[in-house]
Parts: sequence; structure tokens; C-alpha cells
Amino acid sequence: MVRGVTDRSPGYYDPALETMTPESRRQFLRARLKETLQHAAERAPHLTTRLQAAGLTIDQLAEPDDLFRLPPLRKRELPSLQKQVPPFGDLVAVPPSALQRIFISPGPIYDPEGAGPNYWRMARAMFAAGFRRGDIVLNTFAYHLTPAGSMCDEGLAALGCVVIPMGGGNTETQVQVLRDVQATGYVGTPSFLHTILQRAEEAGITPLRDLTLELAFVSGGMLPESLRTVMHQGYGVSVTQAYATADLGLIAYECPLRSGMHVAEDLILQIADPETGQPVPDGMAGEVVVTTFNRVYPLIRFGTGDLSVLDPAPCGCGRSTPRLTRILGRADDVTKIRGMFVHPSQLDAVMVEVPDVTRYQLVVRRAGFEDDLVLRIETAGSPGDVVARLESRVREAIKLRTRVEVVPQGTLPQDAKKILDERTWD
Repeated sequence: MVRGVTDRSPGYYDPALETMTPESRRQFLRARLKETLQHAAERAPHLTTRLQAAGLTIDQLAEPDDLFRLPPLRKRELPSLQKQVPPFGDLVAVPPSALQRIFISPGPIYDPEGAGPNYWRMARAMFAAGFRRGDIVLNTFAYHLTPAGSMCDEGLAALGCVVIPMGGGNTETQVQVLRDVQATGYVGTPSFLHTILQRAEEAGITPLRDLTLELAFVSGGMLPESLRTVMHQGYGVSVTQAYATADLGLIAYECPLRSGMHVAEDLILQIADPETGQPVPDGMAGEVVVTTFNRVYPLIRFGTGDLSVLDPAPCGCGRSTPRLTRILGRADDVTKIRGMFVHPSQLDAVMVEVPDVTRYQLVVRRAGFEDDLVLRIETAGSPGDVVARLESRVREAIKLRTRVEVVPQGTLPQDAKKILDERTWD
């Protein structure tokens, strides 16, 4: 098979931005924050309303950490704000006629797209994933209503890639196009990529021999390391993920080392207590809260509702922003225990390592004035080995001491909550 790209050597899409020194980045963020706040206060009236409600002025938000003084704007607030002041709730800094597109997310939420190339800033993430000029890429994200298809399309175009705007579904057609045009790249969800390659095998195609697919850029779904390994070892596809939303565009992306997702360089990302909006310690799960420097849609302290953990340790790739470990789930699903936020996905990640556990439930009770945690499990293996291993791994994952209790098979209902909070506060 002829492959159109021969040089995928790692590098940077914007070296100056991606490898700033800590002091240079502080100065950069400080300057962009001041500029964005002034611009938004003049052109997006809702910011002034929020500042007045909090008793603040933009001069009091001179540093990124000062933003914690301003309560977050929650994504769930957008539908009512937009209904009160159509179409964008006084959050957009340009008239609707100056936009390039308007998308519609469930809610409904109207999402503006400004004019200009690479508006969503996806190109650098795709470059880090290995995409280069000459790649032929299947874009399986939807092109209607929501912006996922368009934001990836524009990022690929900025790199000089050829885009096939497939959208979702039509798996057999996806397989045919993948083979006929000798596509080298895929963009979409990780699960759909797996579905396409499985369907190809069912059609008698051997992907490693008959296809030219080398790269996949995925988002919009969980990417277990086990699936990444299957894609690489079984199909020869290098899979890289990113985190983006219809409101903010690119938020974070993996580098070639794939040890977490680097925070996009041109925004401020904070991990906050979902209840108070205040900072949480490094290494603790919290809500992803973003301030973007977008002059069209300048969202300030925007609470995404997504949970993650921030890792500030240096990365060997040379990019200098901290990394999100992964998206853990939604803030609405978290349980606060002894000051720590625990999400079912944190426990799920542990259980993947202990396949003998067939079902589990974390029960939280009050013992005197303390929270007591018991992980109830059903297991097909030796209880002693499983208990010792789980107690260690669960404590490492959620930073809380937890007792493990083995119960007979069939004790836990199939639809049992992963975290059962039985605490009373009498």
C-alpha cells in the first residue's frame, strides 16, 4: 500500500507557545486574562452582571488565582440564560451576523463559532497526534447540530490534511471508503473506531495488510488503555485522545508520550471543588473550570461539569503545561467523603485490574463522627488475595482507607449503585 506521509517525527505545532518557561507562561496568562476581561466587560454584558453580583471589578481579577473569587458559570445555566436573553444570554461579544456558524447542543444550548481558520484551536492537538500534510483522514464526528465534525475538520485543514467528512454510522461504507481511498487517519470516538475495524475483519479484510490506517485522534468517549493496546498491537493504529467541548473548543490533548492530556496553552484551567468552586489540592479530583481567551465567546470561569485530576509534574515531551490525568465523569455523580471527591469511574479503573471481581459496591456510613467506607465485592477468585490487593489499590486510587468485604455471589443487585451513601446527619 502507498502511504502518503513518511515523516511523523515528533515536534511542536507552535514551539514558542507549547514550551514556554513557567515565568513566561505566568506573564502570558496574566496579560491575556486582563485583555479578555476588559473585552468581555465591554462587549458581553453578562460578565458585568456576574461581577456585580460577586462584588468584584475586573481590576480585582489580575492573576489567574484571583478568578477563584468569582463563582463559576455552570454549563447547566446556559439554557435558562439564553432563554432570558436570546440567543446567547449576553455571553457572546459579537453580533450573531458576525458568526460563521451556530450549533445546537442538547438543552437546547446555542454554541457560536466565530470566523477564521482553526477557530477551535484543534490543529496543535492533531499535530501532537502525528497528523501531517498529505494524510487522508476519515472524520466520523457529526457535522450537523453539534460542532465536533467541523472543529476537527478545521484543525485537519490547518495541517494540510485531506478530510473525508463521513459523519457517524454507515459502518460498511466507512470500511469501504477507508480501503478505497487508502486513508491514513481516523477522527471520531474510540468505540466507533473499534467497530469499524471489527466490521472490516468480518468482511474478510485484514487491517494490517489491506488498510493503510496509521493514526486515530479520538474524543467524546472513554479510552481504556486496554483498547489503545488492542488498536496498536492488533491493527497497527496509534491512538491519541483529546478533550474538547462545544463551548470551549480544545481544552487538553495528549502528547506522543501519552502520560495525560496537556492543558491547552491559550486558556486557564483550574480544578475546583464542585460544591464551592474553590481550589482543590494537586492530585485531588475536582471539576474542570476553564477561562478561555476567545474574543467571540469569552467564557470566564466556566464550569464544564466534568471531573478530572491535574498533574503539575514536568513532562518529558518538553511541553510545559500541566496535564489532566483523564476525565473521570460528571461532577453530578460524585460523592464527597472525608473532604475527597470520589467518582464511580475511579473504582471502575481499579476493578479492571482485578478481573476476579464480578460486582462491587462502595458503602459509605457514619461511625461516630467519622465516615466509614466498606467496599462490598463478589468474587470468583480467592478472597484473601483479592481483598489484600483491593485494599491497597482502592486507597491509592481514592486516597481513602477502605475495608473490603467479600459477599456471596448474587448478594449485590445487578443495578446496584456503585457508591451507596447511607450517611445520616442527625
